Amino acid sequence: MAAKSFGERIADALVEDGLLTAKQVEELLELQKKEGIRLLKLLIDKSYVTDMDLAVCMGRVLNTPPVNLARIGIPADVAGLVPRDLCTNHKVLPVSRLEGKLYLAMADPLNVLAIDDVKRVSKLEVLPMIATEKAILDKVNNLEVKSASMEDIIKESEAEEAEDAELVADTQDNTSAEAMAAAGEEAPVIKLANLILVQAIKDKASDIHIEPFEKEVKLRYRVDGALMHYPPPTKAMQMPLTSRLKIMASLDISERRLPQDGRMRMKVGGRDIDLRVSFLPTVNGEKCVLRVLDKSNLTASMDKLGLDKDSYKRLKTAVDAPHGLILVTGPTGSGKTTTLYSCLNELNNPDYNIVTCEDPVEFQIPGINQVPINKGIGMTFAAALRSILRQDPDIIKIGEIRDEETCEIAVEAALTGHQVLSTMHCNDAPGAVTRMDDMGIAPFLISSSIILACAQRLMRRVCNTCKEPMTYPPKMFEDLGLDPKMFEGVPLVKGRGCDRCKNTGYAGRCAIIEIMTVSDEIRKAILKRASGMEIAKVAVSEGMKNLREVALMKCREGVSTLEQVLVLTSAH
Repeated sequence: MAAKSFGERIADALVEDGLLTAKQVEELLELQKKEGIRLLKLLIDKSYVTDMDLAVCMGRVLNTPPVNLARIGIPADVAGLVPRDLCTNHKVLPVSRLEGKLYLAMADPLNVLAIDDVKRVSKLEVLPMIATEKAILDKVNNLEVKSASMEDIIKESEAEEAEDAELVADTQDNTSAEAMAAAGEEAPVIKLANLILVQAIKDKASDIHIEPFEKEVKLRYRVDGALMHYPPPTKAMQMPLTSRLKIMASLDISERRLPQDGRMRMKVGGRDIDLRVSFLPTVNGEKCVLRVLDKSNLTASMDKLGLDKDSYKRLKTAVDAPHGLILVTGPTGSGKTTTLYSCLNELNNPDYNIVTCEDPVEFQIPGINQVPINKGIGMTFAAALRSILRQDPDIIKIGEIRDEETCEIAVEAALTGHQVLSTMHCNDAPGAVTRMDDMGIAPFLISSSIILACAQRLMRRVCNTCKEPMTYPPKMFEDLGLDPKMFEGVPLVKGRGCDRCKNTGYAGRCAIIEIMTVSDEIRKAILKRASGMEIAKVAVSEGMKNLREVALMKCREGVSTLEQVLVLTSAH
């Protein structure tokens, strides 16, 4: 009998610990043979176990101690023993040095090349410890910014504060463009702008808010959907910082009375990051908001959306359909674009002509023709769609259906053999049907064109580092209209708060998606101009899980908290 591979030994240990089932191991082994992917990578990709559980298990099998990097500090002299590029390439991090020995956190303790490289540069004996790849890279990235903190840069600028304050106090109309350009090119301002952007990317912020007030400037990042305060720059740095960001986004630094929009691109940790920039004049200066557009968020396929088997089957069937209209609804920032691109990733191959029209084009995807909307020159969604239909498309993605004309063309395209994917602003999946009716689309056209509607929200994940059980009194479930029995034997969880999650108890977000397949019964209801609630009742009777049910499933699985369920979803 052939000896088991390292991955199989880890899988057996996970089964012994009750973290994996024998059936899951069989599925993984079959998938490994079919796709040739490492077993350990499949374990993480399928979300069968967490990074930390896998690291602890690997440590036991290899007799290598695990280390929780989120809870320890790395001395600067120890961090400097191994170059950062080597740490990033090999996924290693020096933890401590003792008597000629270097304790090294490693994502793969069997990587002898990494150990040899670290020995060579550090001139020390290496003792491996095991940590998750994510924890190592997060720690490496955090170490990079220690050399220049916000406080350091602010102190550096204090020597010139009097001069800068004079510049800020000057009226906006009287400050010359040359003076602002010069201020935007000064070393402290460049460092400050770079630090603000890099820190946002490392903290996985979706937006950066730089807000001017009468006597101060506020800096806030939107992390996991919540705005968090960060140490702000001084008031004296307001105008130089604004000018620097305008220079980076190739905008007009002399224009301070009208809103301006632009883009910039930077490389952080080997990743290309696009930023969409918006400047808005206020009474105290220009407010700047930067939307962070990370392309790595769009590499996921549909099976990474976290859907249950039935919902995934419904979405997959609609995406594979030869024609029809697929709508994803939800508020701004709920991940609709990411979900649509996950669907397009399934379809993106040379056999299809895929064309999108977007306002603006946030992510540029190879193999897809993307058309930017520009209302100023008459390039509206409707105008773009008319031209796209003459371009022999197979699949069309519309950034958003906002008006009757765009909706009519989308329906027409779906009825003439094209697959159309779009977003729409409404509260739930059945609401997409009534929204189209409100726009003036005839019920028989709606029922013939739409094949699937989704509603989506982003739910905050409990931090795995500080997750702990949480109990609630039965009366609370009754008051909220929930059956306490649905949580019997399933402990609810809550994050206690730690350094990793910045004491919020949450780290990251997951999508909760309500998926309504348009069946014959729903088509009959559409033709009768039934209300959204009536359509929802039919959909639920046919197996649709509404947003609250999906959110409660995430709660039962220990992914999120009951508070998040109540914040994001309604009882009906």
